[in-house]
Amino acid sequence: MEAAAAAAAAAEAHHHNLHGCLAVRAPVPRCSLGGGGGGGAVAMGGSSDEASCGSPRWIGKSLSCVCIKRKGAYERICMNLTPVQEERLQRLRHRMKVYFDPSRRDHQEALKALWHATYPDQELQGLISEQWKDMGWQGRDPSTDFRGAGFISLENLLFFAKTFSASFQRLLKKQCGNRATWEYPFAVAGVNITFMIMQMLDLQSKDEWAFDLLYCVAFVVMDKQWLDKNASYMDFNEILKSTRTQLERELLLDDVMRIEDMPSYSLLC
Repeated sequence: MEAAAAAAAAAEAHHHNLHGCLAVRAPVPRCSLGGGGGGGAVAMGGSSDEASCGSPRWIGKSLSCVCIKRKGAYERICMNLTPVQEERLQRLRHRMKVYFDPSRRDHQEALKALWHATYPDQELQGLISEQWKDMGWQGRDPSTDFRGAGFISLENLLFFAKTFSASFQRLLKKQCGNRATWEYPFAVAGVNITFMIMQMLDLQSKDEWAFDLLYCVAFVVMDKQWLDKNASYMDFNEILKSTRTQLERELLLDDVMRIEDMPSYSLLC
C-alpha cells in the first residue's frame, strides 16, 4: 500500500513538473526490431521521406525501446518500465494516434487557443480564414496541414507558444539573423518537426512531457541551423536532416540525462 501511494505521489509530482525527465541507465535485454508506422508530414522543398525517415541511430536515454546500429543492422534495446512509466508511455502513444478532426469541439478550441496564444491582441475571424496564412499555414484552413503528424502537432505548437513564448514569437516573426527571401512557413515547419521527433523516438518515448520539451528544443535548433546555413525554402528538408543529426548527437552526450541538459536547451527563453 505504501509503495502504491509513493508511486501515485511520484506520478502526480511528475505531472506538474514538465521538465523532470530523468534517464535510466541499466543493463537491459535485447529484442528484435519491429516494424514502423505509416503516415507522413507536410512536404516542403522536396520529399518529406528524405527529410525524416529512417531508424533512430542514437541510444535515447529516456526511451523504453530504442534502436542502435550494430554491424550494419539496427537492433532494439528494451528496458523494463515501472507501472507509472508504462502509463505515461501509453498516454503518449495514444496522443500520437489521434488525428486532427475539425468537427471535434476540443480540437476547434485547441486551434483557437493556438491563435490567441500567438496573437493575443488580434481577433480570429474564423477557423477557416486568410488570417491563418500569417502564422505559416499553407492555406485558409490549417486542418489540412496536420496530416501525418495529427493532433499532437497542434498540441506541440500550443505547448511551445505557452511555455516558451519569447522563443516562439522570435521564430514566428523571424526576428533574428539575415533571413531568406523565401522563408520556411512557421506552422507547417512545426508539423514537420513533430513528425520528425515521432520517428526519432520510434513512437516509444516513455515520458509524454519530454516529447513536448524536445519539440521546443528541436524548433529553435532548426531555426538556428536555418540562419547559420543561410537557407531558403527549398533547403528545408536538408535543414531538418541536420537538425535531427544535431539532436541525436546531443542526446548521446554522457552528461545529458534530461532534455534540459542538452546544450541546445539554452537557446530557449
